[in-house]
Amino acid sequence: MLKYSISAFFLMLSLLGLGQESDPIDLQPRDTTVKSQRYGIRFGVDLSRPVRSFLDEDYQGLELVGDYRLREKLYLAAELGNEERTRTEELEDSALYQYTTNGSYIKVGAEHNTYENWFGMDNQITIGGRYAFSTFSHTLDNFRFFDSDRFFSPDEFVLGSDEAIEFNTLNASWLEFVIALKAELFANIYAGVSLRLGHLISNKQPDNFRNLWIPGFNKVTENSRWGVGFNYSISYFLPLYKKAKRKKRELYDSNNPKN
Repeated sequence: MLKYSISAFFLMLSLLGLGQESDPIDLQPRDTTVKSQRYGIRFGVDLSRPVRSFLDEDYQGLELVGDYRLREKLYLAAELGNEERTRTEELEDSALYQYTTNGSYIKVGAEHNTYENWFGMDNQITIGGRYAFSTFSHTLDNFRFFDSDRFFSPDEFVLGSDEAIEFNTLNASWLEFVIALKAELFANIYAGVSLRLGHLISNKQPDNFRNLWIPGFNKVTENSRWGVGFNYSISYFLPLYKKAKRKKRELYDSNNPKN
């Protein structure tokens, strides 16, 4: 009986050893922390326009900026603004005409974040685009014209009118390519800068005058439909909810579905 008991004991030890070899105990610590990302609305103001309004008496402007995080790297973005500017066009040190442009604009589009943040950081280097639309008016304050039939001083420009002439119900639309950078300075407080390249799609112009400057688009050059702009913003992020950060393998599988 003792012989059978000893045999059974060694058999159990052998089975236990096989079980340990087939299923070893993992003593390495694992990171079970679920990394999440914040989703919400960010809104703020462009700082360059109030500063310019303070320094330039011929300019007044304000632009509100905002975006909404739709996906991990995709943001919906928009800008809403109003600008007024008085300009004097000169030729050979002679003032040809002075006009004031006043109007509002809206820009709507999306941005893709190309920056890979470290855990706990939320900065962005984005590329994207906007569709923009502006409604505005011109007030021609005064103008001069060249009259070659004059007997006295035929080479000088003569006063055409010093009474204000208004051109209303004007509008323009354009597409913008946007490169932007946003950095979190403090908790939920962001500073941003963007460079914008615009291309005019439509441009309703008045009779006997041209749209030389469009709110939101800036200066319109002759024989060109391109314009350049920028902004410097300060904004506040309002978090609404959190989502777990997707792993790189999950992102790869979603972007490369199996047939």
